[in-house]
Amino acid sequence: MSGGLLVAGTTSDAGKSVLTAGICRWLHRQGVRVAPFKAQNMSNNSAVVVGRDGRGGEIGRAQAMQAAAAGLAPDLRFNPVLLKPGSDLASQVVLLGEAVETVTAGTFRELRPRLAETAYTALAELRAEYDVVICEGAGSPAEINLRAGDYVNMGLARHAGWPTIVVGDIDRGGVFASMFGTVALLAPADQALIAGFVINKFRGDLGLLRPGLDMLRQVTGRPTYGVLPWSLDLWLDAEDSLAYGRVLGRPAAPHGTEWLDVAVVRLPRISNATDVEALATEPGVRVRLTVEPAELAAADLVVLPGSKSTVADLAWLRETGLADAVLAHAAAGKPLLGICGGFQMLAREIHDPVESRLGTVPGLGLLPLEVGFDQRKTVRQSVGSAGPDLPVRGYEIHHGYVSSADPTVTPLITLADGSGEGMVLGAVHGTHWHGAFESDAFRRRFLTEAARLAGRHGFRVATDNVFAVARERSLDLLGDLVEEHLDTDALWRLIETGPPPGLPFIPPGAPPG
Repeated sequence: MSGGLLVAGTTSDAGKSVLTAGICRWLHRQGVRVAPFKAQNMSNNSAVVVGRDGRGGEIGRAQAMQAAAAGLAPDLRFNPVLLKPGSDLASQVVLLGEAVETVTAGTFRELRPRLAETAYTALAELRAEYDVVICEGAGSPAEINLRAGDYVNMGLARHAGWPTIVVGDIDRGGVFASMFGTVALLAPADQALIAGFVINKFRGDLGLLRPGLDMLRQVTGRPTYGVLPWSLDLWLDAEDSLAYGRVLGRPAAPHGTEWLDVAVVRLPRISNATDVEALATEPGVRVRLTVEPAELAAADLVVLPGSKSTVADLAWLRETGLADAVLAHAAAGKPLLGICGGFQMLAREIHDPVESRLGTVPGLGLLPLEVGFDQRKTVRQSVGSAGPDLPVRGYEIHHGYVSSADPTVTPLITLADGSGEGMVLGAVHGTHWHGAFESDAFRRRFLTEAARLAGRHGFRVATDNVFAVARERSLDLLGDLVEEHLDTDALWRLIETGPPPGLPFIPPGAPPG
């Protein structure tokens, strides 16, 4: 049976996903057969995995990234339960890759035993196949209102008997209080598994931090296993950090004389927004997520990304004035791209009895097509071309489909059987495919055409930029940070021998339930 470790966090986006990936890459480099695991993820960013039955299924994109860090192909068991929020009150439940039902907070409690059993079975299989399993928690283990029935944080650690490290984001402030409070709100049996801490995103003189680390050990009886520095280069596949108004990554200087500015609408229910990260790896391309109509007006290329609730997010576009800004951008002949839900919004009409259940609603009317919705979700990996020498690979995750379209309009991608996918009409482009811009030649041609339509004649694409290399570089950086800044000998002892004995109890512990 394998050894393992749970990476928990003081909050969401504390650094659990990247630390898990970094530990996986470090162990993989040592020749250890290591697998990632997250019992339950809540995210609209997902990746398509081909299951053992040959059918496509979904897991959280972070777990697909962690699999790559471990040198593995993604496996549905790495994230057996995925919750995809469609509104503030309901989420779609994806179980071992397949959407099974939609739940609210009340009905989720009834389903939780089944989900826990599925997660524990998947973990048992991974433990039998791999030397080490590195588990990522969800949110915070100190969410005491959710502890009963938990199978993701301390419930998982208790089930496996594995040690837990707690990571905190010092950039947010209050990291020592949040780490102490995380431990102090846990029941004695849970506290006995909390082995220590990792601090993430530190900037400055480590000597100034050292007294705080010493005092944290004094009051908790637990060490800090290391302090990871802030790194601007860690942004690819960053599941929780797509923020308003921020430029993605660190744009390299343009190869030509002009930049290309890309504005991505930050929809309320944005889904698989990581599509635009491939564009952001290109020199001279600035990609910004925004909710400001004025930023759309100033952009060269506007992107409507995927959405977990197309009709609801389309209504939001209209309420905020962003729809008018999109229409004005298209009317000026400047390039516009819709991906998945964003593509559906460009249609003349949307017939939706599934997600919103609002029936027929008008789309933005920028493409001559109509969209229908099916109860059965399309989940598959796809291959096509955008010309004789431009292969394109992507993946599809959607209930919506093109129910009718003008057959004379040019498809964006041609499939092997000669049929078309997506649509191009003037400067307006749309596709259901996620991940298509990770195909280097296709991305270069698209950006070259977008620059021409935007009048950026001085923009030039790089001919040597390879997205897969950029992703591997990011994963290697994670492994480097773990090796250089964490006590890897101590981490390995935790994995091999389990929780240290005699860890002190920190009062008050979990309140009586």
